[in-house]
Amino acid sequence: MRQSSVQANMNQQHMKNAGARRRKALWLSFIAVFMTWAVCTLVSQSIHLSDKSAQLLEKQKSEQANQQMLDQLKYEVSRLKDPEYIGQIARKKYDMYLPDETPIRVQQQNGGK
Repeated sequence: MRQSSVQANMNQQHMKNAGARRRKALWLSFIAVFMTWAVCTLVSQSIHLSDKSAQLLEKQKSEQANQQMLDQLKYEVSRLKDPEYIGQIARKKYDMYLPDETPIRVQQQNGGK
């Protein structure tokens, strides 16, 4: 009788160990699947983030170029409000002079022609 109770006790112990091993294997497989999903998500987001960073850098460069152009145009507008500058443009581009002004023209010589 004693032998059968010891054997039954060992059988129960073996069943408990088998259940624990099964739970542990199930838990480890769940963790492995979860970690695989997490790594895939991390890589996907990293690629997406690098693409967006490149786009942001391009937009910032474009914005900087546009800001420089805007500043240049604002400067040109402020200069066009000056009557003296308008007179310079009229003389230079359109050969317009004030009535009492005598234009002086310098002829350029071609080097050997």
